[in-house]
Formats: sequence, C-alpha cells, structure tokens
Amino acid sequence: MGQMLKKAKRIAVVGLSNNPDRTSYMVTKAMQDNGYDIIPVNPAVSEVLGVKAVASLKDIDGHVDIVNVFRRSEFLPEIAKDFAEIDADIFWAQLGVENEEAYNFLKEKGYTVIMNRCIKVEHALTK
Repeated sequence: MGQMLKKAKRIAVVGLSNNPDRTSYMVTKAMQDNGYDIIPVNPAVSEVLGVKAVASLKDIDGHVDIVNVFRRSEFLPEIAKDFAEIDADIFWAQLGVENEEAYNFLKEKGYTVIMNRCIKVEHALTK
C-alpha cells in the first residue's frame, strides 16, 4: 500500500463532509496537508477544504488515482459502478466500510480494491 500512496497524487473523496468534526474531514485534511490534490464528492456541499465539490465521480475532469469512500457500506456497489466508469486506479473504502458485492464487481474488472482501512493511517505508516 505504501507504493500506491507514494505514486498517487489525486484523491476523490466520496462523502466528504464540510464539518471539521467529522472523520472524513479530518482524514482528508491530513492527506491534503501531505500534498495530495483532493476532490470533494458530495452533492450536499459546494466546497470543502477550499476545493469546489462535485456531485458525483462522473463529474470529475481528468484522471483520479484513488477514490476514497466515506459512505455507509450499503452504498459501495453504486459507488463502485461510478468508479468503473471513470476508470480510476484504486478503490479505497475507509475503516469500517466494506461490501462484498462491490469488492467482487471491481476485482472481476481487475481493479485494486482496499476496504476497511484508514488511508491516513496507511499513509503515516509509509513515511
């Protein structure tokens, strides 16, 4: 995982909250502070951490290295389908988030899938 994080530059964060007390905000701010380009994906907010938000993964211009998901596990199959459409590199579901249907769908297509792991913790371990 360390190599993936060193190579990655652009992270789309699905379900990113604009509330500084939420885990998604704290984790994403840490990644942004470490030099990653973040893209908030949340139809309910206009911007987070100074970056304009998009409503869905399909609204992103350009390539995405990692899609980091902060939504409940039952939403993963739908997000996985959008992920496959934009052809990002890594599907990453945060700590406590996993879904076998989404995992199998993406693995069958040859994608790298990480579930139930905190990207901030993994990043700290690679330094």
